[in-house]
Amino acid sequence: MFARLASCSPLPFRTRQSNVCPVYIRAFSQAKFVLPRSHGKSFAHRSELKQAKRIVVKLGSAVVTRGDECGLALGRLASIVEQVAMLQNQGREMMIVTSGAVAFGKQRLRHEILLSQSVRQALHSGQNQLKDMTVPVLEARACAAAGQSGLMALYEAMFTQYSICTAQILVTNLDFHDEQKRRNLNSTLHELLRMNIVPIINTNDAVVPPPVPNSDLQGVNVISIKDNDSLAARLAVEMKVDLLIALSDVQGLYDSPPGTDDAKLIDIFYPGDQQSITYGTKSRVGIGGMEAKVKAALWALQGGTSVIIANGTDPKVTGHVITDIVDGKKVGTFFSEVKPAGPTVEQQTEMARHAGRTLASLLPEQRGEIICCLAELLTEKKEEILNANRKDMELATTLGRLSQPLINRLSLSTAKLNSLAIGLRQLAVSSRDSVGRVLRRTRVANNLELEQITVPIGVLLVIFESRPDCLPQVSALAIASGNALLLKGGKEASNTNKILHQLTQEALSIHGVADAIQLVSTREEVEDLCRLDKMIDLIIPRGSSQLVREIQRAAKGIPVLGHSEGICHVYVDSDASIDKALDVVKDSKCDYPAACNAMETLLIHRDLLRTPVFDQIIDLLRTEQVKIHAGPRFASYLTFSPSEVKSLRTEYGDLECCIEVVDSMQEAVDHIHKYGSSHTDVIVTENEETAEQFLQQVDSACVFWNASSRFADGYRFGLGAEVGISTARIHARGPVGLEGLLTTKWVLRGEGHTVADFSEQGSMKYLHENIPVPQGSFN
Repeated sequence: MFARLASCSPLPFRTRQSNVCPVYIRAFSQAKFVLPRSHGKSFAHRSELKQAKRIVVKLGSAVVTRGDECGLALGRLASIVEQVAMLQNQGREMMIVTSGAVAFGKQRLRHEILLSQSVRQALHSGQNQLKDMTVPVLEARACAAAGQSGLMALYEAMFTQYSICTAQILVTNLDFHDEQKRRNLNSTLHELLRMNIVPIINTNDAVVPPPVPNSDLQGVNVISIKDNDSLAARLAVEMKVDLLIALSDVQGLYDSPPGTDDAKLIDIFYPGDQQSITYGTKSRVGIGGMEAKVKAALWALQGGTSVIIANGTDPKVTGHVITDIVDGKKVGTFFSEVKPAGPTVEQQTEMARHAGRTLASLLPEQRGEIICCLAELLTEKKEEILNANRKDMELATTLGRLSQPLINRLSLSTAKLNSLAIGLRQLAVSSRDSVGRVLRRTRVANNLELEQITVPIGVLLVIFESRPDCLPQVSALAIASGNALLLKGGKEASNTNKILHQLTQEALSIHGVADAIQLVSTREEVEDLCRLDKMIDLIIPRGSSQLVREIQRAAKGIPVLGHSEGICHVYVDSDASIDKALDVVKDSKCDYPAACNAMETLLIHRDLLRTPVFDQIIDLLRTEQVKIHAGPRFASYLTFSPSEVKSLRTEYGDLECCIEVVDSMQEAVDHIHKYGSSHTDVIVTENEETAEQFLQQVDSACVFWNASSRFADGYRFGLGAEVGISTARIHARGPVGLEGLLTTKWVLRGEGHTVADFSEQGSMKYLHENIPVPQGSFN
């Protein structure tokens, strides 16, 4: 009887080679050797920084020194050395321009002076005067002379932990103005880099003259070395460095002094923008300041070196700030000569929020008109949409980077567009009963009434991959709920997404709110978008379980609505109807295997194993070319079994499924709770009591009786559209439609009431009477 399973072949097993660098003592699985690039122009975008071969890391005084300015911040310095070592062992050429000699020397000299004073006073004046000892003001050049050797010894000891050798180079301004010395310095540095040695470079503060007040940078070809900012810039240009990372004690460059109310961090700074910013005071230590850093950065940029100014003192990011920058993440301020044609994502968010407030203030009928207009455009412009989609499909097929399930999701058809239009028209009707609906009304006291009403959440960020049909659905829901929306689609659907977004903005423009929905088409990484916690109110991922998990990890301070996996079960009970079982199993698995509501595990009651029901289910799956993986218990019943499943928590997303055997309905429930994802689970049975117990006990967002798991969908539920299916336990669960994109606010109307009126000595008393709210009542 089980022989029909013998032909089911296991999935091919693939191995993956690791790229871990063998030298480095920690496991960095993504470490790669960096190929050299021709130097000439700076990088245009952050994403290109991964190509940086030669890198200078400049450590400002505020980064290297402790808060008391006496001694070094050892923990901070150790984490920076670790990152530099990691990049060095990836095949990059790393150089460090460091401050810290003065602080290190100050610590040593203070210790020596106090020790010497204590000895003298102990000999001549007695111990009672030790508490009056004071340390004289220490001259900076003397401190530098005393601190250089100790600072270098510290760097050498730290880098030795990573099997990396270092070399110290002290320079002055004259070393760059004397041609012979310049050539010698250049030759020395190149030879050190060739030998895989990290040069540690500093101005020779023991002999350097005091900085000239207000001395400016002198043209493109000459830069005055007056601090480590200008030193790092000059060195970067001389050595044809790809990237200069300047670490300070601020997040980057702001459009006004940091700490002021309206100060905003500048993500990308372009030459010519310096006239639009106001500089604040310099840091507590060091001789530079932000203005000096900007001038040095622009000078280096003109010389072909990319520059980033970032925070090296924040304990939340210090441990990965350098590697994050090299990985292209949005950290600090990036200096670029290429200005993008469109707005930045921050500007798009501001535009969306502003227009979204206008959208929320429209009448419900007006929002409905926008949605109906979009539905009409989907039908009228279907040829343009399908042509764009064909381009995406052809490119995806040619490149071969997408799996078949993702290609299936990418594809659009006339039938899909018609279905979308129908769903949008349904939503247009329901949108009239959304924003501003009164949920509760209370008479708190005489002439003091309280209302709870529905309002938009704010700015939504929806990230989706290979699902262009998601764009009009989510857009319509945002319109209906009065929310601003940022859309980030996968590049595999860029042509389709572009035309769909254009149609969406065309529909929005009939009431002047075209900016309420923005398509993020810049090179923003998803992780960077997830950090905009002050601008985005809710993130909704639509895509693979890997995408959702990555977003859930990356989102710091922003709620994420969604599900990480769709491990849906169908349990065929001993009292199941054979016809219903076949229909439900076939539809749940084969209708659309790539969907998150497709069946992934089929649970069979043990009593059915030697019955026609089981035989027909297996025949059905074989006919539909479904690969079967046997659960551990099911495999034990078979002489020749299909491949045993590696995990019972697998979402196949294709014509594959797992079959497992259970002894009872209760065991099926326990299995679902242990291995499921709280998405959608089904029971097939004719026993009403068993079915009701299953429906009550299974703790999933959707639980069905004698119905396909594929019904877990906003359109099929009559919601018109959905932004996704949530397995969360608060706010929204299951298919999230219009209601899931609304929150509430409380409105209180009084006549000069005060809390003092209700105290023991006051003249008023609380009533707290519920006032009936007529259906369809709006604020």
